[in-house]
Amino acid sequence: MPTYSKAREQLIDDVRAVIGDTEELLRALGSESKEKIAGVRPRVEATVARAKAQVAELEAAAEARARQAVHSVDVYAHDNPWTTAGVAAGVGAALGAIIGVLLARR
Repeated sequence: MPTYSKAREQLIDDVRAVIGDTEELLRALGSESKEKIAGVRPRVEATVARAKAQVAELEAAAEARARQAVHSVDVYAHDNPWTTAGVAAGVGAALGAIIGVLLARR
């Protein structure tokens, strides 16, 4: 599985290639050269397919990282219940104070 940054860079390269090939296709349409259009179309389709695959890989990598983060938090919460409860109470108190101040301003 490629790293996130490599997959991101490949996706950027593929999007640039799609843009370039699309511009060439549009120029070919303007000159109405069927041979030129026929030559560009497979490249555009291949690049779009690569870009779609890269997007799917990035989505899968992001989902896997999110699942791992949730699992890590769950393990930590089970291993440290009192710390987790204290942090949650502190965050709740801070949010309550902020909301109270904002509502008092009205």
